[in-house]
Amino acid sequence: MKFKHYQISPKPRDSGFTILESLVAVVVVAVLMAAIAPAIVLSAAIRVQSRRVELATQAAKTYIEGVRTGAISAGNAALAVDTNTYSSLNAFPAPAVGTLTCSTDNAYCSAPTANLFCIDGDNDGSGCTLSSGKDFIVQAFRYNTASTDATTGYLLGVRVYRADGFRNDGNLTKAPTKQGTVTGGLGDRKAPLVEITTEISSQTDSFNELCDRLKTGNSNTNNSCT
Repeated sequence: MKFKHYQISPKPRDSGFTILESLVAVVVVAVLMAAIAPAIVLSAAIRVQSRRVELATQAAKTYIEGVRTGAISAGNAALAVDTNTYSSLNAFPAPAVGTLTCSTDNAYCSAPTANLFCIDGDNDGSGCTLSSGKDFIVQAFRYNTASTDATTGYLLGVRVYRADGFRNDGNLTKAPTKQGTVTGGLGDRKAPLVEITTEISSQTDSFNELCDRLKTGNSNTNNSCT
């Protein structure tokens, strides 16, 4: 009598995750994402703000170089100097808000004041607009207590603002307030991105003109370059 041999296959074990294990994994991933999300957002904001400050610095340097070479006018029509009103460069007020008429790139604006220079950061061909966070407005001002003539040399102050900071939702600020490279969100639209002061030399290279400009005031006889 012959017996047939039957091979009994082992019963396969259950494979994969159970529903409970899957839910636990989802919860763990969610907790980890919630923990690192603020750091990711802050890192992205810092990177964007750093790039914005870098571009604003380039805009300020481009403007200053344009003034030095004569490519950008710094005459009284653009940067009038009042020798009596302001005690220093820092005393020059921030621009007014609520209007911005700067329809041409790399040119002075017509409103709110004539000493604002437009740099079209988004290159859309429409100049600088209140709706753009990439357009830069350069506020420039001359300071010379001895003369209003630009050819005699002067100190040049430059502040660079975001165009959307000119919206009528708060006043613009100036030194000592300034935007930092480390910031969350969109940054402070009302604070200048960059502030630079530089010396524009006299076109006549007159020692007396330089001496007068370095004095604290024309009425102070104690200051002398001799």
